Order: sequence, then structure tokens, then C-alpha cells
Amino acid sequence: MKISYNWLKQFIKTDWTPEQTSELLTDLGLEVEGIEAYQSVKGGLEGVVVGEVLTCVKHPNADKLKLTTVNIGGDAPLQIVCGAPNVAAGQKVPVATIGTTLYTEEGEPWTIKKGKIRGEESHGMICAEDELGLGKSHDGIMVLDDKIKVGTPAADIFDIENDQVFEIGLTPNRADAMSHYGTARDLKAGLIQKDINLELITPSVSAFRVDNRTLKIDIEVKNKDLAPRYCGLTISGVKVKTSPSWLQHRLKAIGLSPINNIVDATNYVLHELGQPLHAFDALKISGNKIEVKTVDAGTKFTTLDGVERELHEDDLMICDAEKPMCIAGVFGGIDSGVSNTTTSIFLESAFFNPITVRKSAKRHGLNTDASFRFERGINPNITEYALKRAALLIQELAGGEITCDIIDVYPNKIEDFQVRLSFDNAKKLIGEEIPKETIKRILTSLDIKVNNVTETGLGVTVPAYRNDVQREADIIEEILRVYGYNNVKTSKKLNASISSTSRFEDHRIQKIIGNQLAAQGYFEILSNSLTNPNYTALSEQLKDEHNITILNPLSNDLSVLRQSLLFSGLEAVSHNINRKRQDLKLFEFGKTYHHYNQTRAENKHLALFVTGNQHKESWNVASKKSDFFFLKGSVSALLNRLGIARYNETPIKSDLFSEGLSLSLGKTKLVDLGLVKKSIIKHFNISQDVLFAVFNWDAILEALKHHSITFKAIPKYPEVRRDFALLLDDAVTFGSIYKIAKQTEKQLLKDVNLFDVYQGKNLPKGKKSYAVGFTFQDENKTLTDKQIDKIMNKLKTNFEKQLGAELR
Repeated sequence: MKISYNWLKQFIKTDWTPEQTSELLTDLGLEVEGIEAYQSVKGGLEGVVVGEVLTCVKHPNADKLKLTTVNIGGDAPLQIVCGAPNVAAGQKVPVATIGTTLYTEEGEPWTIKKGKIRGEESHGMICAEDELGLGKSHDGIMVLDDKIKVGTPAADIFDIENDQVFEIGLTPNRADAMSHYGTARDLKAGLIQKDINLELITPSVSAFRVDNRTLKIDIEVKNKDLAPRYCGLTISGVKVKTSPSWLQHRLKAIGLSPINNIVDATNYVLHELGQPLHAFDALKISGNKIEVKTVDAGTKFTTLDGVERELHEDDLMICDAEKPMCIAGVFGGIDSGVSNTTTSIFLESAFFNPITVRKSAKRHGLNTDASFRFERGINPNITEYALKRAALLIQELAGGEITCDIIDVYPNKIEDFQVRLSFDNAKKLIGEEIPKETIKRILTSLDIKVNNVTETGLGVTVPAYRNDVQREADIIEEILRVYGYNNVKTSKKLNASISSTSRFEDHRIQKIIGNQLAAQGYFEILSNSLTNPNYTALSEQLKDEHNITILNPLSNDLSVLRQSLLFSGLEAVSHNINRKRQDLKLFEFGKTYHHYNQTRAENKHLALFVTGNQHKESWNVASKKSDFFFLKGSVSALLNRLGIARYNETPIKSDLFSEGLSLSLGKTKLVDLGLVKKSIIKHFNISQDVLFAVFNWDAILEALKHHSITFKAIPKYPEVRRDFALLLDDAVTFGSIYKIAKQTEKQLLKDVNLFDVYQGKNLPKGKKSYAVGFTFQDENKTLTDKQIDKIMNKLKTNFEKQLGAELR
């Protein structure tokens, strides 16, 4: 939210600097995220002075140029070459002197320099209004009033606004501060706490009166729950034109573009008081009647931006006797708004149900200044006052007469909130005791009425516009933010409790695994749990009926909860590859969500994504592509780190993987890993291989509960290593060799290692060669060659019988 400091000072006459004011606003909870300087004329016309043209003759070397001498109040006149057709001796003109910086219409700076134009020196520039940013005309130079003194800075004679604009990061609960008046109200309370008591100035509406009753428009509110209060009046004989400069400056300072005097007046009051208003062309209202109601679903309606929208049955609409004219609290229609030919208006001021406005705004993808306020809840008791304020301002800007009484449909008044505050509870939450008089002063400064005071507490009435202050804790928070968080003393003693937690808790295991993956060069990602429903079509394992759909999605791409971590991870992979980051190792802890019949399931997973080279480019290490075995090594290392060393490996048949493996513990699946199918990665515009592993994290945590750690002494006796080169069928896996070896020798065989694989020349067709290393060790004595030879012979025999192996 943008707040103009000059505008703010219309409500509270403070002499504080913008920096001091921003610091206090931040302390009060209205966090100022930045202060931006605003100038209605960029550069502030610095360096531009009033000059008098003494002489003006034809340029000796150019037909369309003039050679002038101009007195700007210095020791000697300046010679300036000018191309304007209307320049003449005796004129008072604006002169940009050497070194002055001017700005183009696009905001680009350029500096006036001494130069030669067609052989004649020029020491400045006589300016047109567009060159100074004072208008758009470039027909000729500006000719000023003869009475203005030569040498007068141009900034002194033109209406230039210099302002400081606060960018406030407003929290959603502070609807009461969504205006300059609301911000000034908070500022006043903060100043009172510092013993600076300033008056809060409110715009007067005492001049409001009905001129005649020649144009009455009836109002009928058919949905009173959706529109608890609705006010309106008519103004006839208005003239739509450009707003005066002071109003344009106010709107431009906070980032709004002026439109015309009627619309600008409603926008001004919106940002002044926080009450949205809307002006309709009264002559376009059929039947001289306003109906506030919902319409049939599917009704077509074209909004001010020219977009035809299909209305929902719950959209509250402002209609005339024949058609809808405006989405209540959100956006007006293209056919009923104020135009240059408008002569009479119907001015609306209302309080709409925040939930209704929020849903309609989200449903149609609209976010306006009005909906921003209505969604959070405005002051229901300022509606008529704001209407009078806007009507008087429109009369000031556009003329006209008020031609009907105010119609105020307010059947059920929204009451203030009654809250009881305990002094003991305030002390407990704040952390120190605040004097009772200070508490009463703070509450009074916030328009919270103190009804009664006892030794133990007090009863208060909170105004209806503070819909975020309805509990005792809310009152205490209001006291504390005005008292000042910085004023609460902090204790020098630290109190802490030690909790007994299991070493198998999720966050502990997650941290261990996360650290290990980071050490291996993986980067953690956090992707959105909301995803595109069309992703289910990429896999037969995912079903549309299992999607959990968001009731009010931001977009179709984020309308369901994900059933798999794969697709959100592939989005991240694609995003990085498109930015020249082709070598990726990523991991994510996340949840998947499924809807089964009448139940919903939520499961946690760990996903790994690997693509590109294993390591960065280096002059002394050759690039090596990440492959299935690289990913399997990462997965095995993680399981080993968790103490899960014995698990079953089975090939996996899945439409997600072109080749894959499933690791399980008994009947419980722990991990699926493999190479993602080309058809899937193509959908994400990825042309390089992507490897994916997904851990069933809930199953991992359950397995750890049954895990025990055993310790044994470091052996004193040496290991012995022997190797076999085995000729095998292509279908034989290393897993088969490992299993047979472990069954053959359970005591002394400590490790089996595959260190070379060969296929090709000099081998029979359908055969491959495995070079396998066997490590033996006895913990009680040194092994002999005789013992090792005996075991190796057993291994050879079993490999020959069970695998058809031959020694090479």
C-alpha cells in the first residue's frame, strides 16, 4: 500500500521528517518497506530559470533556426540557438541552463551542454512545455507572464509537487489502516504515546445539502446478507473533464493514473477514507432503479476492461431494471460507467460481505483497489459520510447539483464489539506490567471506548471497523503495539526445558539424510504441492478420480494436490536446463495426496533427480554422464547410512521408467528408481536423460524403529583378497554371484566386489566377463593359503553348477 506523506499531513499536522514518521509507523505494525521520492515534474525543474529574450534574429546558416540573446539575470546575456517558430524579442521564457538535466516522456535523462549549432554557439535552451514535463505541447516555446522577474527559478512559478511516498507492507488484518485517514489515525495514537498530542483532522461535510429532487433512482437490495448496507444519490449537470493538477498529483504519487474528474474523485475518497465508491451514468440506468442481487449462472457481462465474463450464481451484482451493471465491490461494467458525454451520475457507497467479494474477485481473476478493501472488511459506519464527502468533491470539480435525498438501505446495523480485559492477562502476555492509566490512554487513542474500570480489569467497546479486535488477546496486542515492543524489557535469564525425543524422529532423520545428500553435491528444492491436473494423463498409475481438487484455485495449473513428486521436480529440472544449468543433482522432501472413495491419504516421500554430468567440467577429470548406477549408488549410500543394508532388489515395470529397480524390505517397498521415460520428459521440453528415485519415507521411518546398532572390535588380523574372471551368460546378474558367494562362505567372506565388466571382441556371442574380487578375514587368526584355496574352489564349483560360469 502506498501512502503519500503530503496527503497524510492533511490529516495530522506533524513536523516530523518522513524517516521519523516511517520509523514510528513500523513500530505501530504498519511496516514501511521503503520511501520513494515523488516529483510531479521529474527533476523538479532544477536549473531552469526565467529569462527575457533581448534579441532574436535569423540564424545565418539555417533557415528554420533563430539566434537569440537571453537575459537570465547573470553578468551577461546568453546566446541561445532556438528552433521554435514563436520565439520573439521581449518574451519572458523558461531557460534550461548549462548542466541542467531534463527528462524525456519515457523518463530518460539528458543534460544541456554548451555546443555549436550550424556554426553558432548555444549556451542553454529555451524550452517548450513538453521538454520541461509541464504538458504535451511542442508547437513552440512557453511564453511566460511579462510580470515575472528575470532569474526567478521556474520551480517557484509552476505548480510542482515534491512528495515522499511510503510503501507499507500491510498485513491482511489491518483493514482499518487501508487509507490515508486510517494511517493518520494510527500515527496519532503513536504520537500520543510519545506525549505529542495532535488533532486528527477529518474532511468536513457540513456543506452537504440537497439542491432539488428532480432525479430519484430507487434502490432495492434483494440479498441483504451479501450487501448489509447500500447508499446512493444522484448528481445532475456535471461536466466531465480533466482533473485539476493538485488531484492528479495526489493520485500519481501513489501510482494511479488520472482518468477524469468524476472517476478521480471517487478514487481520491477511496484512498483518503478507505471507502470504495462507484459512479454510474444515471441516464444509462434503465427504469430509474438499482437492484442489488445475484443473477443466473452463465449470464454474460462485459467489464470495464472489455473482457466478456460468465457470471456465477453467487456473484453479487449491481443491476438496473433490465441488466447487470457492476460486479459488486469488484469491477464496473463497460456500458454503465462515466464517459465524456455523461451529465448526470448515480453515486454508490456500500458495505459488501467480504467473503462474497473475495470469492467473486478470485473467480474472475480480478484484483482492484475496491476489492482489496472490501475483501478485508471496511468500516460499515462510514458509508454515508464518505458518500457526502465524494458528492461535495465532485461538485467542486465537475459542478452540478445534488438531485435526490440520500437513500441508505441499512436494515441491521453492524454493532461494535464488547470485550473484557484482565490486567493480569495483559501482564502475562506482554511480559511486564503497564500502568493502568497508560492502558486507558492507549485504548482511547485507538477509538476504543473504555466503559468501566475495576481493580482487575476493564470493559471496552471496540468500533465495528476494527473487525480484527474481538478478543481479549487482540486488545492486549493493540496495547502492546502502541506501547512499543522495543519498550518491553527483556530478561537476562533464559528459561528452557529439555524434552526427551526419540532419535528416530522424522526431523532428525531428515536432517541426517539432507546433510549427506548435500555433501554428495545434491541441492534441495521445495516445489509447490499444487499442480496441474493434466499430469495424471502422463502415467497410468495416476488416476483423475484420485485427485484432490482445490475449491477456489488461483489457476488451472495449480488446481489439484499432487499425486507424485516427479512432475514438480521435472518442472524444476526444465527451469534450470533452460537457464544453462544442465548438470543437476536435486532432492526434495515432500508429500503426495490421494482421494480414495470417502478417504484422503497423505504420504511423505524423498525424491532424487539426477541429470547431466556427474561432476563439473575440469581440465584433469574427464566428463562422465550420470547413469542408472550413479543414482543407485546414491540410493544405496542413503540406505546404508540409515542402517538398512539388507533389502531385496527386483526389476520394476512402470510406465514412469524405461528401466528401473525396486528395493524392498520384506513386502514393504522402500524405493523405486530408474531412468524416466522419454515420453514424460519430452512433455517438459527436456531432451537429456533424467534419473529419478522416490523413497517411501513413511516406510523408511517405520523400518528404522526395528533397527538396532551393533558394535564389534576392529580385527587384529589382515584381510586376504582373491579375484575371479568369470565368463557368464548375459542374463546373469552380479546379485546372483553375490548371493551364491555369501551362501557358500558365511564366516570368512567379508566382501564381494565387481570391479570390471567386459563384453565384445574375443568372447562368444551372448557372453560377458565379470572380474570379481573376494575379501576374506578371520577375526581370531591369520588365514592361510590352504584355507583360502579351499574356499575359492568351493566358489568356483558353485558358480559353475548354478550359473554355468567358466574361469577365463
